[in-house]
Formats: sequence, structure tokens, C-alpha cells
Amino acid sequence: MAIEMKVPAVGESITEVTVATWNKKEGDVVKLDEVLCELESDKATFELPAEAEGILHIVAKEGDVLPIGAVICSIEVVGAQTTTATPAPAAAVAESPAPAPVAAAPEAPVAVSKVLEVKVPPVGESISEVTVSVWNKKSGDTVALDEVLCELESDKATFELPAESAGVLQIVAESGAVVPIGGLLATITVVAGATTPPPATVVAPATTLPPATVVAPATTLPSTESYAAGHPSPAAAKILDEKGIAAAQVAGSGVGGRITKDDAQNAQPAAVAPAAPAPTAVPAVASASVSTDARATRREKMSSLRKTVARRLVAVKNETAMLTTFNEVDMKPVMDLRSKYKDKFKEKHGVGLGFMSFFTKAVCVALKEFPSVNAKIDGDEMVFHDFCDISIAVSAPKGLVVPVIRNAENLSLAGIESEVVRLAVKARDNKLSLEEMTGGTFTITNGGVFGSMMSTPIINAPQVAILGMHNIVERPVVVDGQIVIRPMMYLALSYDHRIIDGRESVSFLVRVKQLLEDPARLLLDI
Repeated sequence: MAIEMKVPAVGESITEVTVATWNKKEGDVVKLDEVLCELESDKATFELPAEAEGILHIVAKEGDVLPIGAVICSIEVVGAQTTTATPAPAAAVAESPAPAPVAAAPEAPVAVSKVLEVKVPPVGESISEVTVSVWNKKSGDTVALDEVLCELESDKATFELPAESAGVLQIVAESGAVVPIGGLLATITVVAGATTPPPATVVAPATTLPPATVVAPATTLPSTESYAAGHPSPAAAKILDEKGIAAAQVAGSGVGGRITKDDAQNAQPAAVAPAAPAPTAVPAVASASVSTDARATRREKMSSLRKTVARRLVAVKNETAMLTTFNEVDMKPVMDLRSKYKDKFKEKHGVGLGFMSFFTKAVCVALKEFPSVNAKIDGDEMVFHDFCDISIAVSAPKGLVVPVIRNAENLSLAGIESEVVRLAVKARDNKLSLEEMTGGTFTITNGGVFGSMMSTPIINAPQVAILGMHNIVERPVVVDGQIVIRPMMYLALSYDHRIIDGRESVSFLVRVKQLLEDPARLLLDI
């Protein structure tokens, strides 16, 4: 019997693929799930595993362009003879009247098994591929139901992939591989009936092997030395990598000796062996080698998130008529209000009173008055929003993310502060969902927390404007004809000149300035 292997569906927008490289030749014997060839689409390269064991017959050659669903090769299954040959020993042994227990032994290995394919699940409408970040298990490991197998990275979020069944894992896509949605990541061999301690091993050794074989289970028993021992969790591995500490140097306190995030944070680099035995005869050579080592370089692959952010920022610069206008704000009124009520505010609402809530509230008022700043361009049309979904830029461990505060115009200062804290914590823990990072209508970014005095922020497409906050610096300013020292902040509004005119952009920023310099306007809605 021959099984036809066809080009699988690899994404909604992909209609054809190119046969890049054949890993097997015509007539080769292939095994189940063995990689036959590599296929290239206009978005990614992926592997084609064998659907059965047998003899390969190649239909499409390297370089051929095939539509989705086209036959790429066939596998001649020769397992019919093997399956009939397997029960034969059982029948032969059954005919011998004496060794009844031995007849039961061959049946244990013939336990029915099935192979489950672990594929990349759909994770969002705009995501067509993911990157395998870290495997928590190795090929050949036994996994339990719902046990986390690996971490996958998309251009928007990181998520975990649980096991769909208990069984033996075989990895197909290694760490760092880019796999399309629906692509094969691994297989899990599920064996019906637990044959972990096969009774045949206990009966057979008496006649086949000396009694020492009975002790052989000791090679299988070291369960205390599991895979988890000395193996860092994904978060711990990243911290150790940044510190330059090998996992072997850290004692794990987690389950089965696993190295936890706390272990990694508390780990210290091994003290460099004191250079006591350094020969005094050649000090010049020693110093030369040290300076050479200090000039070492290293390469690190860009994450999916970093690559996507880079691509989109360049696209925004190239595809929009971006312009930036500036103004400055006297932050004394807001700071006085904060210092007067921050303790009572936290006591009542359970969150601190920060600057972000004032800026968000002021922006929402200004967006209602200048709707084009809260719009977007869709082809030849302008789409205006009657709501304010404010994106806030957060610097997360894996790069810049922009979670969204939904319907910010309806929230109080306390409600905005609570959302800011919730989203910032989830961003730093890499727990943000796709829904929490999509659909914003306007963005606020605060470079001032890092000490930035002035910048020109880049628009977060498809939005058409972004407000940049900066650090607060005491400067001399003229108030009512007097020179006074005031805490001043520069504000920057980058906007798309295709939809927002200069008058609107400047007026929007002036309105935000008015609201912040007289925060009573926010409370009175004037």
C-alpha cells in the first residue's frame, strides 16, 4: 500500500511552497515522523515529516513550486509483513504446552500504541508563525497530561504549550526554529496499558541471565535524578545567561532539583581562581592575555518580538508623514495635588497616585475635542473612534510591549492607576494576552522614567499619534513677570501629517498642557 504525501496547509495567505532540500533519496527506507524534506514559503521554512514507515518515492524535485495539497512524494508501506511476523512468536510459544507464563510475556511489548502530533495552535488572527523558545523536555522523555512541553514566542506574546496526552516525547522542531501555525512541533507516543515494569523481565531473567539481571532495574530506578535536576526553568535560564553563570554551578531548590527563578537571581558568579600561582617572570604576557579576553564579542539571535518591533518601526518611518511638535508643562499643580492627597488616595483605593493617570485623563479629554488624533487610516478612508483605548508603552524583559487600557475615558484616576499597575506587572512577567495588546487608538510613552529630557517618539501603527512624556527638571521660568523655579516637563506629540494638520496637533498638545497645569479642569470637565 502506498501513502501519498501532500503539501500541508501552512497559513491562510500561503498558496504555494517551494521544495528546498530533500533529506532522503529515492528508494530510501524512512521511519515514521522522520524529516523527508524542507519546504519554503514566502514567510517561513518548515520541515515535512513522514506519515508512515516504508520506502520513499519522490514525485517533486528540489526547486519545484507546488500548490497547497499537491502530491510531493509517496511512501510504500511494507509493514504488513512485519505486523504478521510480530504475533508469530506468540503463536509458536502458545503451541508449546509447558511454558505458559512465557506465552504471556511477548504480549506486553505488543501493547497497542498511537502517535499524537503536537502542532502549533492558532494564537491570533495576524500571527502566521511562532518561534520555539525553550524546550522544557528532551526527546525520549516521558511527559504527563497538561505538562508544559515548551515555550513559543510570537511577535506579540510568549505562551506555553501543554502536553495533550501522557506518553513519550519526540521533538521535531528544535529550539530557535520558526514554525508556521499548524506546523509540527513534536510527537507523543501513547502506549495503551502501562508496561513500565514489564512482568516478562522478571520471569525471563531466571532462564536467560544470571541473578544479577534481577538487579538490573537499578539502572531504571534513579528517579531521584530526573530531568529536572540541575535544569533551569525558562525564566531562570534567561537570568543565568545574562549573568554568564552555567546551570551546573547552581543548586536547584525546585521540584526534582529544578533551578527556579529565585535560585538564578540569588546565584553569584563563581569566584575566579586567585592568580596566586601566576609566574612573576612573565607579567607582560599575562596582562596581554587579560586585555585580549576583555575584548571578546558575542552574538545573540534576535527574538521574534524584537524583529517584529524593528520591522514595524521602520515601516512606520517609511509609510507615514510623521512629524513631531513640542511643548512644556509646569508640573507643580499636579505634584502639589499628589503630595496633598497621595496617602489618603492609596488608603482608599489601594494603589498609588502617579502621573500616568493625570496624563491619561487629560489625553482622553483632548481626544474628544480633536477626533482626528484618535483616528486611523484604512485605505482611502479615515476611521474615527468614539472611545479612547489608550496604549501605554512598557519596557518588558523581552522588549517593548504596548498593552491597552480599554475605555479609559470612562475610568476614574483610581481606575486608570489600577489598570496601569495590572498591565505593567503582566508585561514584566510575560503574561500579557494578545487581546490586552491589540486595538489601541492612541499611545502614551514615558521616557522620563529612564531620564530622557526630550525625544521624538515613533507612532504605533495603525494609530496616527503618540504622546511622549519626559523627565521633570526644575528650571527657571517667568510667571507673572517674576523668575521662579518650577518643575518643568517637555511633552512631544508625534503625528501622521496625512490625517492630522498642524493646527490640530498643536491645539491638542496645548489642551493637554492646560488640563495638567490646572487639574481642577479634569474634575470639573471644563
